[in-house]
Amino acid sequence: MFFFFPISNQTLTDGKRLYSCLTCSTSFSQKPDFIRHLKLHAGEKPHYCEHCGKCFKKLFNLKAHQRIHTGEKPHYCEHCGKCFKKLFNLKAHQRIHTGEKPHYCEHCGKCFKKLFNLKAHQRVHTGEKPYCCSECGKHFRWAQALTVHQRIHTGEKPYVCLTCGKSFSQSHLRGHQRTHTGVKSYVCFTCGKGFSHSSELYSHQYTHSLNVIQIIIVK
Repeated sequence: MFFFFPISNQTLTDGKRLYSCLTCSTSFSQKPDFIRHLKLHAGEKPHYCEHCGKCFKKLFNLKAHQRIHTGEKPHYCEHCGKCFKKLFNLKAHQRIHTGEKPHYCEHCGKCFKKLFNLKAHQRVHTGEKPYCCSECGKHFRWAQALTVHQRIHTGEKPYVCLTCGKSFSQSHLRGHQRTHTGVKSYVCFTCGKGFSHSSELYSHQYTHSLNVIQIIIVK
């Protein structure tokens, strides 16, 4: 194995040698540490996964990766007993118990438990829409919104009613199922009448508004 990087060897006052990398000015007292460092510059990945062949620069990255194959979950939540493969996943999970929201939006002050949720939220302020539909060119702030939109082009309807077999492209299945169960979750506070869908309630409440207007006109 050859490394074409400039190096400098110096002898210290105690007789030991100091190995210095002239590429980044990092120094090492031990030659094996110095050799490992040079491999980083060379782009070499000496740590090999025997399960899938993927290679890594650092041993701890290989060990973390191998948990995908072994199923090992060494990081344990003391609150609920749930286990995780990676420490940062455990820390993110523990915020469910602690309520901690360390990620802060500088635009509106809203806080989030996870960084990716903050980044997604900030698009409301910046107007950024990074997800583009390859069929029509329309842009969306969130990947899920793009996925739902693309069903217009593909005709996919993944939400299926087990009672009647009707399919839906968006998550309107729960509202549809109320037509079978008779559940009326939306109640008018004025007269107590119940409705299966929120749109029906809004239309109904408008009739109360009209009555008020008519009464005012009559008086």
